[in-house]
Amino acid sequence: MSTDAPPAREALARADATRLRLRIRGAVQGVGFRPFIYWLAEELGLCGWVRNSPSGVTIEVEGARREVEEFRHRVVSDKPPHSVIQTVEASHLDPAGYGAFEIRESDLSGAPSAIVLPDLATCADCRREIFDRRNRRHLYPFTNCTHCGPRFSIIEALPYDRGNTSMRGFKMCAACRREYENPCDRRFHAQPNACPKCGPQLALWDANGKLLSAGPSVLLGAVRAIRAGAIVAVKGLGGFHLLVDARDDAAVRRLRERKHREEKPLAVMFPSLAAIREECEVSALEAQLLSSAEAPIVLLRRLREAAGIAASVAPRNPFIGALLPYTPLHHLLLAELGFPVVATSGNVSDEPICADEREAVERLAGIADLFLVHNRPIVRHVDDSIVRVMAGREMLLRRARGYAPLPITLRHPVPPTLATGAQLKNTVALGVGYDAFISQHIGDLGSAAAAAAFRRTIEDFEQLYRVRPAHVIVDEHPDYYSMQLTADAPHSTLQHHCAHVLSCMTENELDPPVLGVAWDGTGYGSDGTIWGGEFLKITADGFERVAHLRTFRLPGGDAAAREPRRSALGVLHETLGESLFRRRGLAPLRAFTKGELTPLRQMLARGVNCPLTSSAGRLFDAVASILDLRQRASFEGQAAMELEFAIGDGATDDAYEMPLRADGVIDWAPAVRAILADVKRSRSAAEISAKFHNALVEAIVTVARRIGEACVALSGGCFQNKYLTERTIRLLREEGFRPFWHQRVPPNDGGIALGQIAGAARAHLEANPR
Repeated sequence: MSTDAPPAREALARADATRLRLRIRGAVQGVGFRPFIYWLAEELGLCGWVRNSPSGVTIEVEGARREVEEFRHRVVSDKPPHSVIQTVEASHLDPAGYGAFEIRESDLSGAPSAIVLPDLATCADCRREIFDRRNRRHLYPFTNCTHCGPRFSIIEALPYDRGNTSMRGFKMCAACRREYENPCDRRFHAQPNACPKCGPQLALWDANGKLLSAGPSVLLGAVRAIRAGAIVAVKGLGGFHLLVDARDDAAVRRLRERKHREEKPLAVMFPSLAAIREECEVSALEAQLLSSAEAPIVLLRRLREAAGIAASVAPRNPFIGALLPYTPLHHLLLAELGFPVVATSGNVSDEPICADEREAVERLAGIADLFLVHNRPIVRHVDDSIVRVMAGREMLLRRARGYAPLPITLRHPVPPTLATGAQLKNTVALGVGYDAFISQHIGDLGSAAAAAAFRRTIEDFEQLYRVRPAHVIVDEHPDYYSMQLTADAPHSTLQHHCAHVLSCMTENELDPPVLGVAWDGTGYGSDGTIWGGEFLKITADGFERVAHLRTFRLPGGDAAAREPRRSALGVLHETLGESLFRRRGLAPLRAFTKGELTPLRQMLARGVNCPLTSSAGRLFDAVASILDLRQRASFEGQAAMELEFAIGDGATDDAYEMPLRADGVIDWAPAVRAILADVKRSRSAAEISAKFHNALVEAIVTVARRIGEACVALSGGCFQNKYLTERTIRLLREEGFRPFWHQRVPPNDGGIALGQIAGAARAHLEANPR
């Protein structure tokens, strides 16, 4: 690498010589972009330079006009596979007389606006090296190159140079330095470059954090422990995993008991794609996602005949959250083990993932039997992302490693704005100009640890991008933690379901007018009630609630989210009145003792501690309870999931009746009466669930017909339901509508922050019309 000294000016032999300056903005740091530029300039015989800056990459090339124009074209067409070019600003200048092409030291001036790249899964070349006995990185668990390895989890500041990462404490040995400085090497300017001689190292600790071993034996010690049924906490790329043999039912149950995670499905890491195919159905797209640089957890349908995974991994769930090894450490562990392991977040349920080894020993005390740690600091925690294939394309259900913090492009620019997201599945976002930078998944803000992670993430984003937001936007719910945080600071609010729809509109690049369908478990409504089954017409001036599901009461309020039987009581009381309590044979009533039921009956009669809701999520819960699929939920959305799973292969186009009234209310009461009749006739849960889902889809289509907007945006946690979403898309299309749904941003509350930023951009446009 050269210094930034002025180039020697030499006469150019060609009369048509020209100099081109390119300022490139996007994900162009940490992906081998500068080496690519160097090689391209060398191939075309051009002189000049390239360097990183806080805003991206700046290039100057000069030479014959034909080669310079070819260079300009190929910068975009041949760019490295993991790079993203947002804008290219080109200027033609007089020749400067450069004598060679060089990579210059980074420019540290100016405010950062370059895109930070996510962490990338180990590439094929690095995988080959760690299993090659002749290679100097044989069995080295921190092998990487410009095509793979840590990025977001190690960067502390922009531009992306080694001195601005947590690798700055590891001085490269002579061999690594030669690779780093060699333009023909794929580790040319790979910032995390390291080897066994100069890079991070592993250690094995006992449950109390006492060193057991270091060096080559560490990995085998962890492998022996997992084979023996132990729970091993492994420090990975963005935090800790808890690993246990996925075939060992007793070991998995022990993990659940210690982690306080009763039934929520656990992710499984398999040694290979072939091993996944032994347990699950895998489509071409699902295989592509599993093997991609993002390497998310992919929800896959289990093969009926498969029995290799313990039932306790995902009780009563026909899907497995599967992933492949995505770091050299995971590749080495899984290759040695040869069998699938549970790889769940290293935390107590509902808390953020642990990222520091000392913190992990404290927070995972009583859970992990051993700790496999390393000495490369993790700058920020980053969970695994979760994807489900929906309507022929991927849908992110949790956006974290591999995807965060890549921005979503806004339709309209916004001044520096912070969006604080929602209470559940929280993410925050920073809006700057046309970019919305969305944080990694933070989680539910119900614990002190989660609230602290929320605050740290906000501070981290502001420091990383050196932006002090001029404006903060929060959810309208008065009891959300984000509202408490901003109580004394200038801020504005955006209604929860409007944020859902704007999120879907933004990632699909839609302008109003749009009919938004926002269905979820709960959101604070503009009228002070609990919304969740909403149809919002989004216009240039705002939104109008044009239809919604019929409301019912939730006895006990928030407790209903954990007890579907309470939602069922509310739905049945709204449908049948007091006669409900004379029908003791109903599953929801049988789920309560007489002592429990008496005060709930009084609450419903008096309307005390029984908030009104239009929630689609709670309606799903109620039907699941009526069918006796689930009376108490151990995790959010469990009852609705089991109602979807109940359909199985039972295909029918029959639907219950859910009429749309003149006042825009969808009346589900006729459907509930029909469900009760079908239960009495002993109809199958598969048939009843399918007819209920079909009724909801018919209701969506009916509202779309009445409102008459061509574009229909589907958002909210209910649209994680594959049957509901795919049938809605199909029927809307058959009726001539254009349905849009989520892909890069979750439909659940993980997408709220993006919608809030989009709302701020709309408000800014209204206040500052062009």
